[in-house]
Amino acid sequence: MARDRIRFWGAGVLLAAALLGSCAPAASVRGDDPAHPTIVSLNPCLDAILVEIAPPGQVLALSHYSRDTASSSIPAEVAARYGVTGGTAEEVIAARPDLVLASIFLPQPTRTALERAGLRVETFGSPLTIAESAEQVREVARLAGRAQPGEALAERIAAPSQAAGAPIDALLWQEGEIVAGEQTLIAELLRQEGFASHAAARGLQQADRVSLEALLADPPRVLLVAGDAPGQRHPLVADVYKSMVVADFDPSLIYCGGPTIPKARARLRAIRARAEARI
Repeated sequence: MARDRIRFWGAGVLLAAALLGSCAPAASVRGDDPAHPTIVSLNPCLDAILVEIAPPGQVLALSHYSRDTASSSIPAEVAARYGVTGGTAEEVIAARPDLVLASIFLPQPTRTALERAGLRVETFGSPLTIAESAEQVREVARLAGRAQPGEALAERIAAPSQAAGAPIDALLWQEGEIVAGEQTLIAELLRQEGFASHAAARGLQQADRVSLEALLADPPRVLLVAGDAPGQRHPLVADVYKSMVVADFDPSLIYCGGPTIPKARARLRAIRARAEARI
């Protein structure tokens, strides 16, 4: 998943080597409730799912990304209720969870060390559609023994769009002055909520850059600003306010699927209502 940069420090390498050289795996300590295994998460998007479906007592640690407001999809006060790990093998093994959740990009030496220590490791990719995200929530909930809250969250994620009327031309201007590709979850959300892609109509693809000059020369009807590059906050953007609705769009609504989707929907609906009021 995005931003899943698991740091494997020198001490972790030494520990992994020792574990790999061991003749027999160590047994992890199981939680008191077999139906609800204790969990350590190494990925911020999986963190966001877990805090919605499982209590802090079951989740021994979230990834350190969820304590960083620049990369977290979880409110700071919620993340503070949970333990945290830097993601090193020795930290996770010391916590002795029943289950470790990580992205598919978990380094193989880290995974091998964890499994040799007797820990179960499950990995997940980044959902590219809303349907995939709902299914990922169900799978995480199944592993956590929290099927009921997982299903409730999945249903909220997959709730049908309420958009009506003609699509409104919109540009999502992300950090670094780039745009999202059409085969992304946020692009699907924009379409569902009644927006037409300004970027796609001009042949732009994933991570293509839109300069301030290009924006002013060809402004969209709605500009969603999800970054703080100098061009994105330039006073000249105010000059086109009369013909363009400019709205901040929190980058944390782009990072992950899961419980971020209903929040992103609500924000997009509010922005569309503003745009419709200006037509």
